[in-house]
Amino acid sequence: MLTREENELLTRVERGTPAGELLRRYWQAVGVAGEFTDEKPIKAVKVLGEELVLYRDKKKNYGLVGEHCPHRSASLAFGRVDEEGIRCPYHGWKFNNSGRCLEQPAEPPGSTFKDRIKHTAYPVEKLGGLLFAYLGPEPRPMLPRWDVLAWEQGRRWIVIDSVIDCNWLQPMENSVDPAHLYWLHGDSAHLAPIVRDYDERHEFSCFEYGIMKRRITPPKKSGGQLLIDQHPLLFPNVLRHVAPYRKDGGFRHNLQIRIPIDNTHTQVYRVSFVPCETERSPADADAPFEYSRLKTAEREYNMKEVSAQDSMAWETQGAITDRTREHLGIDDEGIILFRKLLKEQIEVAQRGQDPIGVIRDPDKNRIIEFDVMNERIGLHRPSNSVLDQKAVAS
Repeated sequence: MLTREENELLTRVERGTPAGELLRRYWQAVGVAGEFTDEKPIKAVKVLGEELVLYRDKKKNYGLVGEHCPHRSASLAFGRVDEEGIRCPYHGWKFNNSGRCLEQPAEPPGSTFKDRIKHTAYPVEKLGGLLFAYLGPEPRPMLPRWDVLAWEQGRRWIVIDSVIDCNWLQPMENSVDPAHLYWLHGDSAHLAPIVRDYDERHEFSCFEYGIMKRRITPPKKSGGQLLIDQHPLLFPNVLRHVAPYRKDGGFRHNLQIRIPIDNTHTQVYRVSFVPCETERSPADADAPFEYSRLKTAEREYNMKEVSAQDSMAWETQGAITDRTREHLGIDDEGIILFRKLLKEQIEVAQRGQDPIGVIRDPDKNRIIEFDVMNERIGLHRPSNSVLDQKAVAS
């Protein structure tokens, strides 16, 4: 149970709030590169409570700027792009992707007024078909090259879920709540054989990039063999896991990136990668994408889909869960650990230090691979696994 003040501390994401300032020290996914075309190069987005415009100029460079022009507040989402940047549709002021004002057509020749205008702008980088922006203080860290985003030998694609009508913390707490798999997803066609018999224990441990979660099935329930499902929560708002790939009987490696739109809405991007010798997906290329509608109307969820099941569980807790009313039990250890880590990293950021998982060393950022496994579906421990055997021997 949290106090009302603690709940506010962990959930609010506006600029100037403790959690909002922490989240701004990480690169956040703001769009999918494949959404941008010569015909539709501009998209209004809202990230961490900020109204912004994401665009691709005619040189294929991306920019993220404040939606409202600093001249008279008209929306740049209705503007136009050229080789240099984006132009306001109202009076033609033009800005580049660093927020510099390049032109003010109605000002007299030789005017230096434009040189005194600095519009809101954030750096954008493309990786794995997604566009990421950094909204925090300089010097900016490196964009993490998570394995699912940076691997190239195989097929990568992206799913954009419809907006989740709840606070970002609800999806993230779900990431360290393995007990829900049996009850929420157990009837799903591809999961039913995996979770048909609930008898397991769970372990959680902090590591360099977040929290590692282990679901352990004892031998008596798994045909005489201890089975482990291990995957991480990548702090602060990413889940890395693996699932069966039914088309070829292999494995689909996944990232779920949960982006706070504002305090009561969350955008989820799901990136999948299937290793394959005959296909290649360059990390710096666009990736195929599709949209997923999680419900057809208010509280009408497609309960045959795992993502819709999750959405139901998150949204029905309320726009922002009232954690003063909850009663946590033994199996909520992961949630308790995540909240503790979140509080600790808020304090780290408030001291002006780098929080957990921030990367500044290029040698650590070539491709960041994780010791992920799911022995229930046949993905076993690699021979060089970093798994602590003592932790699962009992």
